[in-house]
Amino acid sequence: MSLAEQWRAARPPMAGVHLDSAACSRQSLSVIDATARHARHEAEVGGYVAAEAAVPALDAGRAAVRTLTGMPDATVYFTTGANDALDILLRDWPGERTLACLPGEFGPSLAVMARNGFSVETLPVDEFGRLDVNAVGAALSSHRPALVHFTVLASHRGIVQPVHDIASACRGHGIPLIVDAAQGFAHLDLTGIGADAVYATSRKWTAGPRGVGVLATRPGLLSEDTVTRLGHAETNVGLRVSFSVAVGEHLAAGPAAVQARLREVGAQTRTALADLPGWRVVEHVDEPSAITTLEPTDGADPLTVRARLIAEHQIVTTYLGVERAPREMTHPALRVSPHVDVTDADLDRFVEALATVTR
Repeated sequence: MSLAEQWRAARPPMAGVHLDSAACSRQSLSVIDATARHARHEAEVGGYVAAEAAVPALDAGRAAVRTLTGMPDATVYFTTGANDALDILLRDWPGERTLACLPGEFGPSLAVMARNGFSVETLPVDEFGRLDVNAVGAALSSHRPALVHFTVLASHRGIVQPVHDIASACRGHGIPLIVDAAQGFAHLDLTGIGADAVYATSRKWTAGPRGVGVLATRPGLLSEDTVTRLGHAETNVGLRVSFSVAVGEHLAAGPAAVQARLREVGAQTRTALADLPGWRVVEHVDEPSAITTLEPTDGADPLTVRARLIAEHQIVTTYLGVERAPREMTHPALRVSPHVDVTDADLDRFVEALATVTR
């Protein structure tokens, strides 16, 4: 059985076509059952006893995160999501509150930076919004930030950023590096970066539950006060257990195989959409990600199009408003992000439906 067939067989049948993994992937039956089993165990023995019993599963999840991030010595914390992880890091930051990031920075992340008193400068990029590796060294020298926040794969565009190059530049300048891997975790190879912190969410390419995320840091990065606070915080242990199951399933499937299949899915999707009237595919066909961005060329409203795709065709995509990347986006767009189980028939159905609602 192929990887795509295994993935589909492990999940409840989809009521339509799911092309929205960059927002929220479909959980497997095992992940769903893990959440329910923990809730049942809480009812049987009490919440705190059940939490103690879940420690081995959570430790296994942390070990899997260390493997996927290539950070064998990392301290791994569960969070409520990516924004929570960034807020933890920035609130705890003891130094000067200056930060450099890409122009396409996620809007909610910019809000977290502002809320924590950080002034933000932008890193140099090329015409595609990809980091200009030839100019970044000079940029860091002339306006040295206290830290760099780098999104390896943006929410609004499927352009894979050269994270190893920015990591090398940061090391050369002695600047701590935080990597936003919300879209990259379980999607791209994140090993060997050498970042000070990497954070991600469960619900995207890992296909875990909503409401849980993860933060991996080099030892000692967070203060003792923050570590203590995280340890005493109220948590949904069941979600953490099911996320750990999802990460374990990803490791069992083979990260390299999943990454290779997602690259195929991206090329497959962009090829299917290349000649669709009224829309422009932003990414090159061979961009190594499964995210495809569609910009309207004849006045179609992506928000209306998404709603009609769901209501009339049972096809789920993502509306991209300009607030998603306010320093880079000028017009709304539509995002298509199938997972490894997408078929040619799924894409054909989407192309036909999109043509219909666009007309």
